[in-house]
Parts: sequence; structure tokens; C-alpha cells
Amino acid sequence: MNKSVTLSESVVLIVGLGLIGGSVAKAVKANQICGRVIACDCDEQALKLAKVKDIIDDYYLDLSEAVAQADLIVLAVPILSMEGIFTAIKGCDFTGKIITDVGSVKNNILTAMEQVFGQLLPQYIPGHPIAGSEQSGVMAAKADLFANHKVILTPHAFSDKQAVTIIAALWEKMGAEVLLMDVQRHDEVLAVTSHLPHLLAFSLVDTLATERDNQEIFRYAAGGFRDFTRIAASDPTMWHDIFVANKAAVLQALNDFTDGLEKLKVAVQTGNSQYMKGVFTRAKVAREHFSKMLARKAYLEPMKQQSLVYCSKPASCLTGTIRVPGDKSISHRSIILGSLAEGTTQVSGFLEGEDSLATLQAFRDMGVVIEGPHQGKVTIDGVGLHGLKPAPGPLYLGNSGTAMRLFAGLMAAQSFNVTLAGDESLSKRPMERVGNPLRSMGAVIDTEAGGTPPLKISGGQQLKGIKYNMPMASAQVKSCLLLAGMYAEGITEVTEPAPTRDHTERMLQGFGYPVEVVGDSIRITGGGKLSAADIEVPSDISSAAFFMVAASITSDSDLLIEHVGINPTRIGVINILKAMGADLTLKNERMVGGEPVADIQVKHAKLKGIEIPQDQVPLAIDEFPVLFVAAACAEGKTVLRGAEELRVKESDRIQAMADGLQALGVNATALPDGIEIVGGSITGGEVDSLGDHRIAMAFAVAGLVAQGAIVIKDCANVATSFPNFIELAQASGFNLTVEG
Repeated sequence: MNKSVTLSESVVLIVGLGLIGGSVAKAVKANQICGRVIACDCDEQALKLAKVKDIIDDYYLDLSEAVAQADLIVLAVPILSMEGIFTAIKGCDFTGKIITDVGSVKNNILTAMEQVFGQLLPQYIPGHPIAGSEQSGVMAAKADLFANHKVILTPHAFSDKQAVTIIAALWEKMGAEVLLMDVQRHDEVLAVTSHLPHLLAFSLVDTLATERDNQEIFRYAAGGFRDFTRIAASDPTMWHDIFVANKAAVLQALNDFTDGLEKLKVAVQTGNSQYMKGVFTRAKVAREHFSKMLARKAYLEPMKQQSLVYCSKPASCLTGTIRVPGDKSISHRSIILGSLAEGTTQVSGFLEGEDSLATLQAFRDMGVVIEGPHQGKVTIDGVGLHGLKPAPGPLYLGNSGTAMRLFAGLMAAQSFNVTLAGDESLSKRPMERVGNPLRSMGAVIDTEAGGTPPLKISGGQQLKGIKYNMPMASAQVKSCLLLAGMYAEGITEVTEPAPTRDHTERMLQGFGYPVEVVGDSIRITGGGKLSAADIEVPSDISSAAFFMVAASITSDSDLLIEHVGINPTRIGVINILKAMGADLTLKNERMVGGEPVADIQVKHAKLKGIEIPQDQVPLAIDEFPVLFVAAACAEGKTVLRGAEELRVKESDRIQAMADGLQALGVNATALPDGIEIVGGSITGGEVDSLGDHRIAMAFAVAGLVAQGAIVIKDCANVATSFPNFIELAQASGFNLTVEG
């Protein structure tokens, strides 16, 4: 495009005035994107009608003449017509002009351009709007056809960067979301997501139409048939060209589909319910995931794309009765052991957070049939210790360090290779703490240069039991080695320097796998089996901790938190708060599925600063962010030492909390292995959670007693552990809102 001419002044030429070309013309005019819209088409009647309807400003029957008038040329003709178009305009002067197209196949068009011009023109930017209709022709055109739809640009190696920017701006001004993609990848993806579904719809309708009683068949067709076959009404010529142009990718997609269909046919013939349920369940989940992706809520979507900001303001009191979501640690383990057990495991109270769902999906990817979750209920058809199958790709574990480390132990013993991957935050966390002892057992594991994910684990290794003295207390490392120990020759013995949460040991025994605990050591012998068991997941004490502190620091509060897990290895937060003077009462203590549970009543109390006993550190390792808020509200100084583990969580929680508290006027000093906090008043202000769910929720609690509003940035990851935090907080009395 002439550099002296802006997009708003340019003349846009639409070559091919059908549904897509006409919609581009309408959108450009409706949004006043360019100066003039002209068109060229072999159908003069369509051109005249488009001008009368003010879809275009003018038209030309001679393509070369039209090109001479244009600054920006949009080729909207069938794929197999592109070579003819290139031939017709070969002699034109393209100086200062930009060319793009709307074709559904890109490789074929680039090949045609090279054949005609002898090169790929720098001013040519291939494009493909992912929008359309089964209707055709310029009169079906819509000005908003591309609004809130994706447009894929596939620049070639010689594409002019400024031209790419201009074409992207053109589509964005039409309301589209512009993505960049490699040409080859584009054709492969569209073969699966667009071309194959159209091929199946055409085939199904044609098959039924040739039946002698087709009128009866179509008369009784319901909504599902109409939805699936709607696209069979699309333009046959256009789709013929697409299938011819993208033949290789379409055939590969068709082969993969027919292979799967043949397996499903055999399952139906033989009554293989396990296989059928597996296919149907995975398909249901995948379809729901697709819907969430469109709503930008999918757990696989990078959290950085979801920019959520909390605003927490002072509140009067917290009252009532609440129940926080299920325990994340137990939810993870219920899926892991239920999948490896023989028989059907029923789980209730499952945490439907991002991290737990990632674990669940990973086992589905390895062939386990899992139904749900639905209102916290999950049904797992276990495959036994040796029944997992290779996943189609890397196992994505979201933001969960627990899942990454536990999976490392489990996958090190499998017969197949696997890659464990996570989000941006998880990809920075240290994994050699499990990698090194697993290698001592005979595992083959590769990490990134800094010992971080992704983990590439080689299958087919025979593991051997070891005695391992953990250098630091970590339930994740202990659990990793116990899972590996189920597959190892001999005895695996893990000795911990201080008690850590024992959910894995308890649940292994609940599934019938013997575990021996002698003092600080836990032993497991390989070669056993897991038998299905029903699991009731108690509410997560880590989630309850935010409300314990909130009620403790907010005047006149009286809050009852129901069904909270009070495992002795997890009650550090209760012990520490009581030592600070909190008014906490455990009621209705009971055992549920091998785990101790209680209702916790919390009333407002005047807190005092303390030196936190180091034996409580591993018992409260996840609750310290909100305990730091309690310390900021207490009278006197609170000191924490021996908690260097906090520096390698989802964020450096020591530094993140120290920085945030200082920004709010609190005297907080970060130490190498802890923090010193002098209690006082909390001002309002802005803090950054660094994408750490517990940091975000801790500062939301601080807002209850602040002198002004606290704005908390980057809060989307709260969904990993506490998907209904906002709703529950507001219901109990928080003055908390969400932006973004």
C-alpha cells in the first residue's frame, strides 16, 4: 500500500463478491475502515445489485483495471480459481499495494503463486477468516460476520512485516481476533476442525438421501441431526475445491477418524462397554472444554490471558455458615490411586479447580474412563497398576506442582515414554528434588537446564527400591517416591526430617496397599495392587485458612466453617492462630474416609505477634501467606524462620508477601528462610499477586481491615484451588469485587 495513504484513505478491491467477499465489503463500509470499496466479479448482475444495495461503491469487469485502482486487494474466490486470478493480474504493477485472500487452504495458493510469478510476492499476506454460513452469494453477506471470530494470517518467509500489520489491523477493525500460524500447520488444523466435519456431513446426508424411505428418516430427524448436518447445505463448488486443494491433510484426518470409527464399531459389536464409555466420556469432556475455550475459561488456557483484578475493601463483620471446596491434595490423590486401582472408585467432594481437573484429564488421556465431575462427584473405572496407555501428547498439569511431582514418580515406572508439562509458573519450579532420587531408583528423567519442567521420562525402566533421607520436609517428594515404590523391586523407604502431610499413606492403605510407618520413616514394598474404594474428600483446610484469618481479624465476626479436614499433618494453621490468640473452636470432630474432619467456629479476637515454632512450619507451609496477614494485624512482632520452601512455590511467597505488605504500609522484612512482621495498620493500595492464588486471596483478606481499598493484580490463578472464592467470600461478608 502506498506509504502516503493510510488504511482509512485506501481503496479496497474485493475480487469475488460472494458470501465472504460481500461480508468483507459490508464490514469495511459499516465500520468506515477504508476510503472506498470496489469489486470485481464475473457476475455483472451481482455487482450491479451490490452497488444498488450500497455494499460497494463501484465495480469493474476488467480485473487489471480494478487492480490499478486499488491499494489493498482481497482475493475471495474459490481455491482452485486462484491460479487463474494470479495469471490474470501477473502483468499489473503492485508497487505500494497489498494482497491478501480468504481461502481455507494456504499451501495450494502459495504453490499457485510461485508457479505464476516465479516467487512469493512480499506484499502477499495469506489470510483465512474462521467464519461463514451454509448460505452463499452476496445477498447473504453480513457486516458482522467476522465479529468475535478468529482470522488466521499465515505470512510466508518473504512477507513484508508492515503489510502483515496492516492486514491484521483491517481484520481487527472488522471485530475479528487475529492469530498468526505456520502455513503447513494451518492446513493440518483446518483439515481436522473444518474440512473433515463438512466431509462427514455431506456423506451422511447423501447416504440417508439415497435410502428408499428417506422421507420417513428426515421427517423424524431431531435437533442433533439438524445441528450436525446443517453444514451439508454449504456451497458444493467451494468445498470441492477445498478437498482437492488440501487432499493430503484431509486424507490423513479421514484415516485417523475411520480408524477410530472402526474401533468403536468393534466395541459396539462385542459389547465392550469399557471402550464405549471411554470414548463417550472423553468426547463429552473435550466438547465441554471446547465450549469453555470459546468462553475463555478452559483450564488449559494460559492463565496470563485471563487478566483478573480483585478489589477488596473494608467490611464490618463475617457471619454465617460456609463450606469451602474439597481438599486439593486429597482430590489429586483420589484420581491418581482410583485410576490405578482395580474396580470402580466413587469420589465425592472432589475439588473442581483447575489443578485437580488437569490431573483428571491427564488420566483420561492415558485411557482411564472417568465420569464427572458433577457437583463434586467423580466415578473412576480403574485400570490397575499396569493398565495405563500412552497419551497422545504431553501430559499438561496446569499450575500444579503437586501433580508434576507425584506424576514424576508414577510415570517413571511406566512402559512408555511421557512428557510432563505445565503452565508458565509451573515451568519455573524446581524438579530435581524428585528427579535425583528417582534416578537413584533407576528412572531416566530429563529436565530443562535449570532442573525445571517439562520433564521427559523414558519408559521401560525397572525401578529398584532405595532408602532415601529427604534433605527437607516435603510431602510431594515423599509421595512421589512412594508411588514409584509400588512398581520397584524390593522395599522403598523414605525418611523425613519433620512430619509432612500423610494423605498418600492414608489413602494407599484405604485402597488396600500396605504401608509401614516406623518413626520418621515410611516403607512400601513393590508388587502389590490397589483395590477400588469410595473416597469422601473433606473441605480443604488451606482454603478454610483464609476465612479463619478473615474472621479472626474482622470485628464482631462469628463464622462456622463446616466439614474441614483436620489431618494432624495439616493443622499448623490452627496451632499458629491459637498461639496468636485466635478464638477457634473445633466442633463435631469425626472420621470421614480415614481422614479426621471437624466444623471450625471462628470469632474475632485480638491477635498478638509470636515466634512461629519451627516444628509447625511443614504443617502450615501452604497457609503462610494468609498467616502473614494475621501477623500484620497482630500486636507486636511475628517471626518465621526455617521456611525456605516458600521461596519455590508458585511464586517466591516470602518476597511477594513482604513486598505487598510493605506497599500497604506494614513493617515487613524478608529473611532468607522466613519473614519478620511488625503488626500495625494496613493502608490501601495496589499489590501484585504474581499469578499466585494464595497471595491473591491473602491480600483479599487484608482488605477487610485496611484503611482503604486494596487492588490485587493477576488473580486468575485463584481458580486452580478455589474456583468459587469470590462468591463464598461475598456471601460471608467480604466487600470484594472483580474486574477484568
